[in-house]
Amino acid sequence: MKKRVGVYLAHPKPGSFNHALFEAVVDELHGQGVEVVAHDLYAEGFSPLLTAGETETVAASGAATDGQLALHRAEVATLDALVLVHPNWWGMPPAVLAGWVQRVMVPGVAYKLGTADGEPVGLLRAGRALVLNTSDTPETREREEFGDPLERIWAACVLPYVGVTDVRRRVFRTVTDSSDGERAQWLRQARQEAAALIG
Repeated sequence: MKKRVGVYLAHPKPGSFNHALFEAVVDELHGQGVEVVAHDLYAEGFSPLLTAGETETVAASGAATDGQLALHRAEVATLDALVLVHPNWWGMPPAVLAGWVQRVMVPGVAYKLGTADGEPVGLLRAGRALVLNTSDTPETREREEFGDPLERIWAACVLPYVGVTDVRRRVFRTVTDSSDGERAQWLRQARQEAAALIG
């Protein structure tokens, strides 16, 4: 049976290096015979705005009335792996991706929780995830001054909570002043990471 991988892009500018990473990963996975569920969240107009009715953290969420949201929740439950592609903005993912997590990774879909102070049980069958980040912050400063907040967000806070135990991450930096040769090498690395994810 084919593996099914969701690839999610969060960058608003068409032609960005994030788009090139997204396209390279999708192409590589297709070439590996993977069934790819690919979403450019900005291009699709995914609404990141959490509604009052979507703030439950313990009881299983009710059925989504928004068709796009219902599709994303149904899809994420069927994936064998996830790939998230986004820039580092203020030590956070872009708002559209943060909102996607808050609206899609809900109780009854991505995890279950007996009590508010209890330990979550991840429900996603996707045991692996690859996070590809771009940054203009030098690695030493990111780690020593800021504590690499994106590493904490994905590898400690979000993905293990929903059952993803194998979290891989690659940061490409610094992007703004990078050469064509560097970008070509980074795209090759992104393809290698994608192939290894499903290997």
